[in-house]
Amino acid sequence: MGVFRLQYGERVSETASPRRRGGRLLRTGGALVVLLAVAAYVAVTYLTSQEGIPRCVVRATAPPDGKGRSYEMTPEQAANAATISAVGTTRGMPERAVTIALATAIQESALRNLAHGDRDSLGLFQQRPSKGWGTPAQIQDPVYAANEFYEHLAKVRDYPRLPLTEAAQRVQRSGFPDAYAKHEPDAALLAASLTGRSAASLTCSAPDGRPGDPAKVRTELVRAFGSDVLPGGAAAAVTPSAGDVIAVPVREVAGGSGGVPEHGTTDAGRTGDPSGVEAMSEISVGARAGAGDKRAEGAGDGTRARRGWELAQWAVAHSFALRIDEVSYADRFWRAEESYKGWQRKGGQGSAGKPSTSSGASRGVSSASDASSASNTSAAAGTAVSGSAASGTEEVRIRTAR
Repeated sequence: MGVFRLQYGERVSETASPRRRGGRLLRTGGALVVLLAVAAYVAVTYLTSQEGIPRCVVRATAPPDGKGRSYEMTPEQAANAATISAVGTTRGMPERAVTIALATAIQESALRNLAHGDRDSLGLFQQRPSKGWGTPAQIQDPVYAANEFYEHLAKVRDYPRLPLTEAAQRVQRSGFPDAYAKHEPDAALLAASLTGRSAASLTCSAPDGRPGDPAKVRTELVRAFGSDVLPGGAAAAVTPSAGDVIAVPVREVAGGSGGVPEHGTTDAGRTGDPSGVEAMSEISVGARAGAGDKRAEGAGDGTRARRGWELAQWAVAHSFALRIDEVSYADRFWRAEESYKGWQRKGGQGSAGKPSTSSGASRGVSSASDASSASNTSAAAGTAVSGSAASGTEEVRIRTAR
């Protein structure tokens, strides 16, 4: 490219020298290399950080939920969804009610326990203290908030037959009455898993390695499912095993609307261990549906299995918050350190196609009867990697991180 300069009052053409052109190209190329390096660093940093973010996934396992469908959420959202479901089934509400509640919470708060909202709205369902839903502290308790929602939903005539968005709106009185409908497919997928109808369908990534507190697990179980989910003070025999592992025999679960008193306050405000047992690292939960469970009417083993998967998947949904390391039921187990495999079959292939392991002091017990005998003999009496039937009673076994 030509440039001009003045010499003795005349314009004289001058062509840029090769040296000047070369310097310009070097500077441009250097800037481009630096820009690309920065972009690559940002991309790698972002992707690496995403890999470590805990997450939970529910996947459809059978029709009518739609094979291949999935819903991904954070551990906080999963725990809140599991609480909403547990409170509903404990009250004797059908799966349709749980679906309505979950769709409502997805719309109102994205399943987060918010400390803010429109005007004075708070919590999972954005309930307002000024409208009589409770105090701010009560509304921000997920158990209380879910109980309040179901209490109002139960008063809606023929709510199971109403379109979901209409049933939800009659409870919420929202300024956007049609907003709930779009969340129905996701809510139905979650409800199928969390009520136990869709077995082995929820998995979460591993906790952060900090030790858990079994007393907190017991407290949250009682808060969500009612006092019958664990043995009371007068009830169960406790057989200690080697080390800090125990097996707690659990009586039948009595569900139904009487499972949690008004607002779910029984046992919810208690501190320490609601079962009256010293904190140990393993909890066994009875999976047999009791006579008081409305879902058990006219049902047999299918109801018991559903109850078991409800409890098991509740524990996995809370694994990050409660530092739960392992959950087992029936012939499956979920293990935090192998969470990428999902629910694995005992003694067989994991979902990733790799053999599962079952050895060592923490994983030597394979059934409740084995646990009973092994607990008195050796340190092999650790966590059972499968739920088992003993005298007709199945167990969901939960072990906290140590």
